[in-house]
Amino acid sequence: MTRHRILAAALLAVPLLARAQTPTPTPDDKPLPDIHALLLDVERNQRLAEAKTAYYTYHVHVETTELDSKGHVKKTTVTDSDSVAVDGVRVNRVTARDGRPLTPEEAQKESDRVQKEIEKAKAARAKLAAKGEDSDARGNPILPASRILELSTFTHPRRELVDGRPTIVFDYAGDPKAKKNNQFEGIVRDLVGTVWIDEQDHVLTRAQGHFLNDFKVGGGLVLDIHKGLSFDAQFAKVNGAVWLPTTIEGQGSARILLVDGVNGRFRLVTSDYRKFAVTTDSTGTANVPETKLPSPPPP
Repeated sequence: MTRHRILAAALLAVPLLARAQTPTPTPDDKPLPDIHALLLDVERNQRLAEAKTAYYTYHVHVETTELDSKGHVKKTTVTDSDSVAVDGVRVNRVTARDGRPLTPEEAQKESDRVQKEIEKAKAARAKLAAKGEDSDARGNPILPASRILELSTFTHPRRELVDGRPTIVFDYAGDPKAKKNNQFEGIVRDLVGTVWIDEQDHVLTRAQGHFLNDFKVGGGLVLDIHKGLSFDAQFAKVNGAVWLPTTIEGQGSARILLVDGVNGRFRLVTSDYRKFAVTTDSTGTANVPETKLPSPPPP
C-alpha cells in the first residue's frame, strides 16, 4: 500500500506528528522558546523516539475517494492493514480490501510485496550509510532541521493548550529563493502551513500544510504533486510513553512512480495499538508477548 507515502513525502520537512483537538489559547505569560533551538531539539527527540516505535504495532484503515474533473465521486476504495516494524523497517501489511479479507493467494502476494519493501528499504539505508548520510527506517534521506531552517521561515509563534498540554504553535513557509541541494528539498520550498509542538516533550504533535506550486521529481516519473495538495497529520501519546499516528488526511492530486496516487480525498486512521516485548525462554526460542493498549480518544 503506497498511497499514504505521497503524503509522507510532503512531510519530509518535519518529524511525524501527533493528534491535537481544537486548540484553546492559554493566558500563560511565560516567554516563548527560541524556535530555531526548539526545532533542533525536536529533531534529536524524534531520532530517539524511532527506537521506541519499533516495539509497537497498530491497525491502519485507509479510505481513498477518487473524484472526476467536476468534483463528483468516481470511486471509493478502503484498505485495512497491520502496521509492523520488521528489521527496523515499518511496513503496512494489507489484511482486507473494501471490507473483504484477502484470499490465501492474495495474502501470499501481499507477503511477497512486504518482503520486497523491507529488502528495498534495507538496501537504501545501506547505500546512504556507505555515503555517510542518515536515513529513516524506510531508507529515505533525512532532511536535518538545520537545513529546514535554511529553506523555510517560521513566524507568529504562540502558545496554546491542546488536550490540556501547553503547545507551541507557529506558521511556516518555504523560501522560494533558497538554493536547494537536491530535488526533494524543493518539497520544503513549496510548502506553507502550521506546526504544533508539545512544549513538555518537544515533539511535533501536528502539522497542516499545502503546496503552492506543482512539484515533480524525475520529470514527474518518480513523484508528481499538483499545486493545492493539502494534508493534516496528527499523532497522540500512547501509554504515556510514545507518540504514534492517529490520522493523516489529504486532498488534491499526486502520483508516485506512475502507478499509485490520489486524485481526490485521502484519510488514514490508526487504532488498536499494541506493544511487543521480546523475551527468550529456556529452549532459546524467541517469544513475543502482546500487550493491547487503550486507544486515544478519536479526533
